[in-house]
Amino acid sequence: MARDEVVILGVGMHPWGKWGQNFVEYGVAAARAALADAGVAWTDIQFVSGACTMRCGYPGYVAGATFAQALGWNGARIASSYAACASGSMALEAARAQIRSGRCDVALVVGADTTPKGFLAPQAGERPNDPDWLRFRLLGATNPTYFALYARRRMDLYGTTERDIAEVRVKNAQHGFTNPYARYRQELTVDAVLASNMVADPLRLLEICATSDGGAAVVVASADYARKKGVTSGVKIAAVSTVTPSYPSDQIEMPDFATDSWAVVPRPGHAFRDSVARAAYEEAGLGPEDMSLAEVYDLSSAMELDWYEQLGLAEAGEGERLLHDGVTRLGGRCPVNTSGGLACFGEAVPAQALAQVCEVTWQLRGTAGPRQVKNAKTGITANQGLFGHGSSVILTR
Repeated sequence: MARDEVVILGVGMHPWGKWGQNFVEYGVAAARAALADAGVAWTDIQFVSGACTMRCGYPGYVAGATFAQALGWNGARIASSYAACASGSMALEAARAQIRSGRCDVALVVGADTTPKGFLAPQAGERPNDPDWLRFRLLGATNPTYFALYARRRMDLYGTTERDIAEVRVKNAQHGFTNPYARYRQELTVDAVLASNMVADPLRLLEICATSDGGAAVVVASADYARKKGVTSGVKIAAVSTVTPSYPSDQIEMPDFATDSWAVVPRPGHAFRDSVARAAYEEAGLGPEDMSLAEVYDLSSAMELDWYEQLGLAEAGEGERLLHDGVTRLGGRCPVNTSGGLACFGEAVPAQALAQVCEVTWQLRGTAGPRQVKNAKTGITANQGLFGHGSSVILTR
């Protein structure tokens, strides 16, 4: 294996829920689980990459040092990454870069969060130059409002129905029902979903992800280090995409509330979300047809349908066909959100991109239990953070 090959030696999670504890507890629990899974002692870790949470005080802003201190100072180098919901992928890429550059052989990546009750909102205070603050103050555009606007856009463009959206939620409930780390482990019917309270038309309570507490961690290493640990055919990181939009952007992305004008400037060849996975495919030398499974960012059940197309699994407007044909269900050609997705977990922001990596790793190892994808060889994740943070990770075995 080449020097630039990075192997996942271990993964670990703290169950999602509303536990009311300090976020550091969740991160430390996930880290210790990942270290045990990897068979690596904490004192051997050379680099700690923390995914930041901005809600949890100063320790959240310096997550790398916070987790290193909580685990016990060992002299490791550190970094802290913030990219909203894509923070975990950014932190993973920081660790991968350290390994590929030869600056370290084994690293720990950790993300954890403790969230408030209700929907996520900007930090308190008057910040009229902050577009995330402004969308709440000027438009009342909470996150569910944004999810609903995208759902309504899809309905208008492609004829998506409320029942289609509900069926996505039912699928993910079936997938996540046996996941011990999921917060919501309850099978649902379409009628039950459609009977839940309307939150932001057309999205109902069971179709919008909750806010959660939780943690996830990954131990990554160079191929040489992995061999010394007896790992010769482990799960490898084939690509990490952390792209930003291209000007002019003709689709509104939160927290902005206007698009760029493309009246006199040519539109880019690919929309932002399409470019996220495209960059990952190009780096890995693979395509959507090679994927055994996908973990995507289902902030709302409707948004998952968009990701089918943005990952290249279907042409625009054909996501519903994949769902109804069973392609994205367990047993289908490319199951999506076998973990149960954010629908079953909720948002623990710095941890969720790493949780996706944990799920794909378990699937590629063949250790996912009742939700196992048969003969899984390659998987992709897709996640998106505020202010143009797109992220995607491709893992192979």
